[in-house]
Amino acid sequence: MLDIRPATPDDAAAILALRHTAEDWLADRGIDQWRPREVPLSVIESQVAAGEFVVARLRPTDTPLVAAMRLIWSDEPIWLEENAFAGYVHHLVVDRSHSGRGIGRELLDWAERTTHDAGASVLRLDCVETNPQLRAYYARLGFREVGRREFRADRWLAVTLFERDVLRREECRGTGVHQLR
Repeated sequence: MLDIRPATPDDAAAILALRHTAEDWLADRGIDQWRPREVPLSVIESQVAAGEFVVARLRPTDTPLVAAMRLIWSDEPIWLEENAFAGYVHHLVVDRSHSGRGIGRELLDWAERTTHDAGASVLRLDCVETNPQLRAYYARLGFREVGRREFRADRWLAVTLFERDVLRREECRGTGVHQLR
């Protein structure tokens, strides 16, 4: 079980370092998900200050972050007319030395519980459509593709929109099955 907590201002540089490592890893493999150094520290700092980031450590007393994620409650620039009160995940990043250990799944499950507690019924995210491995990963975690967007930031980008219904965390009499909210 991860120790997931709200990020503090002291975490901003470590969050960005995790992202830089992921950006480089993606670029080395020709995956156009995140461009190296496209997000400055000032952006991460302002998002942390707004309470939008959580960080994960293996234990509460551990100093190094193993993952980070941004959770917001509206994302009109991406979701346009489908924008609604929901949990929107961005900047999900796991330290490459800890990949394959279920950390991303734990963070997304945390986001789902938090979204439920906030009263929303859907958890949403997006990723570039040219990243089939990431799209398959989200599908394995119960997200369904619900749309596509093209937009221009500093380049034309097409993203696939994903969502999954928020589940109640109460297990059905020990069966391990979760009921829909």
